[in-house]
Amino acid sequence: MLPSLGCHAHRFACVYRAGKSVTFDADSTILKYMNILVIGGAGYIGSHVARELLDRGHRVTVFDNLSSGLRENLFQEAAFVHGDMIRYEQLVQSMNGMDGAVYLAAFKAVGESMVKPEKYSVNNIVGAVNLLNAASETGLKYIIFSSSAAVYGEPAYLPIDEKHPTNPENYYGFTKLEIEKFLSWYDRLRGIRCASLRYFNAAGYDVKGRIKGLEQNPANLIPIIMETACGTRGGLQIFGGDYDTPDGTCIRDYIHVSDLAAAHALALDYISANGKSITVNLGSEKGSSVREVLETARRVTGKPIPAAVSDRRPGDPAKLTASAALARELLGWEAKHSGLETLIKTSWDAYNQA
Repeated sequence: MLPSLGCHAHRFACVYRAGKSVTFDADSTILKYMNILVIGGAGYIGSHVARELLDRGHRVTVFDNLSSGLRENLFQEAAFVHGDMIRYEQLVQSMNGMDGAVYLAAFKAVGESMVKPEKYSVNNIVGAVNLLNAASETGLKYIIFSSSAAVYGEPAYLPIDEKHPTNPENYYGFTKLEIEKFLSWYDRLRGIRCASLRYFNAAGYDVKGRIKGLEQNPANLIPIIMETACGTRGGLQIFGGDYDTPDGTCIRDYIHVSDLAAAHALALDYISANGKSITVNLGSEKGSSVREVLETARRVTGKPIPAAVSDRRPGDPAKLTASAALARELLGWEAKHSGLETLIKTSWDAYNQA
């Protein structure tokens, strides 16, 4: 006799497969446990997303060219394809039989995007077009897209919600916004349901310590601070000390990567169950300045972490904080691990294990 699975009889029918409950929506016969292609799944955020999807029972295939991703971030339970989004046929072959894809493979350094737009055009935009065309060809139903708060540009008001004007101030943000537009058209024309997740600043490492591979050539504040604390960098460069903020340094909304990973899984659940696309912010709704992050890191690591202020970096707004109210409403999501102490401690634990 099968155990009770606790499903709502008016909406779901349940079966039991390989020791796990598998849920079908009575209206759309969508499987809760799906075949998911995680593009960029050997990278920093991608490996956390792959782990979350595996933990929730999905069948995961990681697709990564390993330009920045690491083999040590792959999991035995997941299949792996060493492929590149620029090679269209590789995408088509890998998407066959997949229900959905998580799209994380993009260059993301704001400063670099302003001096190497060609690189970002080919990888981010051409890669996204290949992804959508392959999805159309293979009948893929769902895409979860790693977007960015960089689509907003200089804030007109804070906290930033999804109704805020989009006016990117750097080329990286421009590529993310263009990809969102492509997704919207393929939703209308091909019925591919998409969730665009506008991250604020991802940081931290798996709260259970299962991700071992460190981010390669990081351009974000917290990993740079960690490298400085470890002695692999000589010091930290603070870009601008004269912003209109309490201590003169930029304020950002930092979100723990484990919280981000959970949001990807919840977004997949939402678009598959509801049959419609969404765009939501993902942030902690709290702002921390560069100096606050630095001082917390000095306290947690016990290291001096030398730092010096240099000129402002082009395209950097003074302050960015999120409203994540829509993610709470639609996805039932919350930032459980995104306190500054947890962000720094899980990062330091990962760097100490390396």
